[in-house]
Amino acid sequence: MKDIGIVGMPFSGKSTLFTALTRAGSAGGRSHQAVVEVPDERIAVLAVMEKSRKRVPAKVKFVDVPGGLTAQGIGEFRQMDALCMVVRAYGADADPKGELASLEVELVLADLASVENGLDKARKKSRGAQANEARAEVAALEQAHALLEAERPLTEGTFDEAGHKVLSGYGALTLKPWIVVANVAEEDAASGAPDGFVGGAIPISAALEAEVAGLDDAEAAELLGGFGIEERGLDRVVAACYRALDLITFLTTGEDETRAWEVRRGAKAPEAAGVIHTDLQRGFIRAEVVGYDDLVGAGSWDSAKGKGLLRVEGKDYTVGEGDVLNIRFAV
Repeated sequence: MKDIGIVGMPFSGKSTLFTALTRAGSAGGRSHQAVVEVPDERIAVLAVMEKSRKRVPAKVKFVDVPGGLTAQGIGEFRQMDALCMVVRAYGADADPKGELASLEVELVLADLASVENGLDKARKKSRGAQANEARAEVAALEQAHALLEAERPLTEGTFDEAGHKVLSGYGALTLKPWIVVANVAEEDAASGAPDGFVGGAIPISAALEAEVAGLDDAEAAELLGGFGIEERGLDRVVAACYRALDLITFLTTGEDETRAWEVRRGAKAPEAAGVIHTDLQRGFIRAEVVGYDDLVGAGSWDSAKGKGLLRVEGKDYTVGEGDVLNIRFAV
């Protein structure tokens, strides 16, 4: 499960958005955290087909840190897997592009302070017994420092694997994936992102999402449809998070349960097995694989196997989006 930190300037609507998207109330003085299900219609289809007793979707956790970009807030954001940047895009005085630039500056400065502190310590260590390891850290931090001092986020750098590992250890904020949400007026929620956003932003009316948060699915769809919106804000934000984190979903199904699992794009079969349980990765033998569409078309796992749609894959197999897996392993 990935943690998504919600970042925004005062009055951006980030806390309203958090409450609306997660249907969670506030928890005064502490980080607001809510685990939400990743919408996936495939789970219900497979569960009915295989007569599963349980349905378990993938989940993500949204975190809204009270106080925002304070020292304590920055510390919490460093622990996140990605950041959801909320900017106000309603009202005559709205400047969403400028607000996003201000947020970026705040995060760049936070990273600069962290890197400068780490660089001083790494330089001292580079003259000691662990000099080689420390020199590699110094090289990565010096490269990062040059970028940040020029007010550029670390995503604009070209760090090797070792450099990424060093900076990840610092929880570098400008190296994390960012998802931008433009908090728009209700009447603009279906009109696309405001002008000036390179790569776009997700237009969401926090006020409208808060209004539909307590409704059942049919009522929510009717209300949103009246504004020309076909998909809930949560669904769009979660999908954007998956894209930003480069995640895919694979599934497992049977009488006990049908479950969706997240894994990084490009993961091999043993890594996917490890997402289910570390024993499966350690004792991995092979994976029985069938695509979701093929499985549904066949009507059951046994039928797919009988029709030759089931493949047996080894350790070098790259798991694909929508793969349905059955892992064979030995402890």
